[in-house]
Amino acid sequence: MLQLKDKRILITRTRHQASDLAAQLEALGASPILIPTIEIVPPESYALLDGALAQLNNYSWLLFTSSNAVEVFHHRLNLQQARLSNRAGNPHSSKEPPKPRIAAIGPATARAIQSVGFTVDLIPPQYVAESLAAALAPYASSAKMLLIRAEQARDILPEALTAAGATVTIANAYRNQIPPDSIHALQSLFSSPATYPDAITFTSASTATNLFALLEAANLTLPPKILLASIGPITSRTLRDLGHPPNIEATEPTVPALIQAIANNFSRS
Repeated sequence: MLQLKDKRILITRTRHQASDLAAQLEALGASPILIPTIEIVPPESYALLDGALAQLNNYSWLLFTSSNAVEVFHHRLNLQQARLSNRAGNPHSSKEPPKPRIAAIGPATARAIQSVGFTVDLIPPQYVAESLAAALAPYASSAKMLLIRAEQARDILPEALTAAGATVTIANAYRNQIPPDSIHALQSLFSSPATYPDAITFTSASTATNLFALLEAANLTLPPKILLASIGPITSRTLRDLGHPPNIEATEPTVPALIQAIANNFSRS
């Protein structure tokens, strides 16, 4: 029997990231509802990122905390290499591969790095910034590290690495914003108990913060008895701070673990 048969599950992550989670939920019999509470938009400027990429070989470590950052990094690097090739009059010339070692916060980010042709040298035992900082600490003394991330990210990682002796350059690759179109979608979803979801998934602190901001903007309150499923401790802390402690937390901050935690919860009930 399918563990999530006929369960309606709201997915709040970005539209382009939701399909994999939705497919895995559908495979267990669930009916996913896709209403993003985040959309990825460019930063105010790419100047700092582009400047860092122009001197990439000067860094000893390149740090990624999301697959979104990897995607932007690869795109901006390709643009820069194309411009250099055109200036040299040889559009087919190639630039020397980057020399930094690469650290990824978790397996999803590592897969994104590998998919664009780079090797991952370090993944921490727990997929959170605190664990990544601890794993990098032995390499931090006098090291130059480039952290490519979202504008609104926590400063746990750069602060810990700076304290350990590294020089950390932060280059913003993107920023998260709330999609205004989701207000109407949420109003429709919560218009009747018959359409309520059985559970809501939160795959980052931002998805949690933004959902409740959208509900407030839509003049809605979260109906009781809807299960809140968190991908990990940072997201769970945000939910608790918002006054909505999670009912479900993944054993590790990955999408498969989140799905398994949801399935286990409904199987027990």
